Amino acid sequence: MFSGRVPPHFKRNRLSEALDARRAEGQPVIDLTLSNPTRAELDYPPDLLAPLADPRALTYDPQPFGLVDARRAVAREYERQGLDVSPDRIILTASTSDAYALLFKLLANPGDEILVPRPSYPLFDHLTALEAVNAPPYDLEYHGSWAIDFASVERALTDRTRAVLVVSPNNPTGSFITRDELDRLAAMCAVRDIAIVADEVFADYELEPGSARSAGRVSSRRDVLSFALGGLSKSVGLPQVKLGWIAAAGPDSLVGAALDRLELICDTYLSVSTPVQVAAATLLYRGVSVRAQIAERVGTNYRWLASKSAASSCTCRRAEGGWYAVLQVPSIEPEEDLVVGLLIKDGVLTHPGYFFDFPHESFLVVSLLTPEAAFRDGVAHILRHFDCSVADGAPAATPPAQAHARDARKASASGGGAPRETKE
Repeated sequence: MFSGRVPPHFKRNRLSEALDARRAEGQPVIDLTLSNPTRAELDYPPDLLAPLADPRALTYDPQPFGLVDARRAVAREYERQGLDVSPDRIILTASTSDAYALLFKLLANPGDEILVPRPSYPLFDHLTALEAVNAPPYDLEYHGSWAIDFASVERALTDRTRAVLVVSPNNPTGSFITRDELDRLAAMCAVRDIAIVADEVFADYELEPGSARSAGRVSSRRDVLSFALGGLSKSVGLPQVKLGWIAAAGPDSLVGAALDRLELICDTYLSVSTPVQVAAATLLYRGVSVRAQIAERVGTNYRWLASKSAASSCTCRRAEGGWYAVLQVPSIEPEEDLVVGLLIKDGVLTHPGYFFDFPHESFLVVSLLTPEAAFRDGVAHILRHFDCSVADGAPAATPPAQAHARDARKASASGGGAPRETKE
């Protein structure tokens, strides 16, 4: 009697079970998966959310794309980033997930395809399934830095492809899409009437100076229908106030047609609350201090990790932005055994690479948002684990079959040990 869009069962994985057991016993956990900025020991102004009580919010004035003052505030955010985006092309949403759902409704019929990057965050499996569309992957490859494997994009394109999704910077690889890559992708998509959807929620957080400014941004495109996504969750560390946005770009005729249809969809749901729209400009202005703290935290942790891993048997893969880092580690045991063992023996919680569809073992994904002392303590445990194991001559593990890894990741995405990105 239930829809096939929702999994018939929610199998818990070994990592989630081990985490529950450790917490039930009252044992400490060094959480290197932290994605919630409100739990990250940041200094929030105590009255930061006071604008939500603005008396203007007592009047309900439903607008499909959101109140114009709030859309102008978002346009100023793009201006801060060096981009010219008209408020008329900005659509407010309750979250980035909400934005994805709106765009999938706009662009795809049931059974159509949205190409998604791999490695990437497993949330896309659920978001596409809930909209009855398929999500064939294309690959990111690493040769000293991450880049789009355009041969894999060509292989994935079919006559049912409706959009290509890019995440810039990507979660978890930390790679921005370059201008040359975006030019090439736009040329491939425009001739096929395929849109580009760019998730840019981490765009404010550079790990390498200048990487954000030199990245390709779809908001400046005039040759292909494009949609950029952002939100308060990452830009000012406020996931609980629930405000995201879409910025549309491309040929005027296509943008106009898209906005006409989005107006109907948004008017049907009207999902954004009035108080957050009234408060948006003030929250964006006053939240700068939170953004600065996050930027300092993730940058400091990334530099420390890169320095420490350079003298170990582990390798911190180059990242350009975002809140996460990828640590390539010796394959002395299967990733699932590794992360469960680190939690049970050392109290360190981290994500295995197969959660994110890495093509082979062995990788760990760590959150740079973790408070510095805990981050260094947790990473030190990881590095000691491998340096001692390698010194002892532990045999290399045989990586699990890719089908098993994908199944494990999908099962874990429904369990408590899955990556749970804080959404707007």
